[in-house]
Amino acid sequence: MQWDLTAFARHLEERGKSRLTIKAYLRDVAELERQSRGRAAHDITRQDVAHGLAARHAQGLSARSLARMLSAWRMFCDWLVERGERTSNPCLGLHAPKQGRRLPGALPVDATSAILDALPTGTALELRDKAMFELLYASGLRLTELTALDLADVDLEQELVTVRHGKGDKMRIVPLGRAAATAIAAWLAVRRSRDAAMFTTLSGGRLGARQVEKRLARCGERLGADRHLHPHMLRHSFASHLLQSSGDLRAVQELLGHSNLSTTQIYTSLDFQHLALVYDAAHPRAKKNGD
Repeated sequence: MQWDLTAFARHLEERGKSRLTIKAYLRDVAELERQSRGRAAHDITRQDVAHGLAARHAQGLSARSLARMLSAWRMFCDWLVERGERTSNPCLGLHAPKQGRRLPGALPVDATSAILDALPTGTALELRDKAMFELLYASGLRLTELTALDLADVDLEQELVTVRHGKGDKMRIVPLGRAAATAIAAWLAVRRSRDAAMFTTLSGGRLGARQVEKRLARCGERLGADRHLHPHMLRHSFASHLLQSSGDLRAVQELLGHSNLSTTQIYTSLDFQHLALVYDAAHPRAKKNGD
């Protein structure tokens, strides 16, 4: 049998696949046909499929795209088996490369400070926003943790904040830092609400997560930031900058509220230049003769 993609498309339609999915699958199977170099579909071997995946991976195709491609090839070969054109599916047992966990980009230290220093403070809302954004970066809070904060959770005298997260009301206490404490004090001086929430709306109710996201994105646009700003970026920047400066993964784990150290290892990323400097300064064999 040759590569009857028209019949395969009808099969996909009968399976209820969407037009876009069918188009993508046909494109992927056409790629397998090109790699077959003129051989019939029933002659494709497991080695051919593995080689095809490896070749596309070497060309830079993402893990997500490779997984979709293998899925299309597997479905096509299943269809051939159903039609009696093959006795087995050569794709069975093969797996695409695992998809790496995508990390949010951390801001450089200088850029983070420049943005926070440039935040306007002319109105009550601007004072509130500055307090929120300073706190996100100073303490590495999750967005849900920020919006869940109550007045009683913040100790400005000790510069500490009590953070609650997730089911079971897990709690940790983390430092605020002088800049965040100053910004929060300025916000509290103009805050007008009887609600227990630390950060409130103009009407006095607790501020929602989506509102925080919009306010930060808008601030970034007004200040000419070179990327879209979002709360998780400030948390990631907090973790990355702290880890770069201290190298203490356990301490960063505690501050972030991660249950497993492996999560912190994935979440935080050391700057390579920083690693190189540490290596050059610390490793005996890295030092030049005469140093």
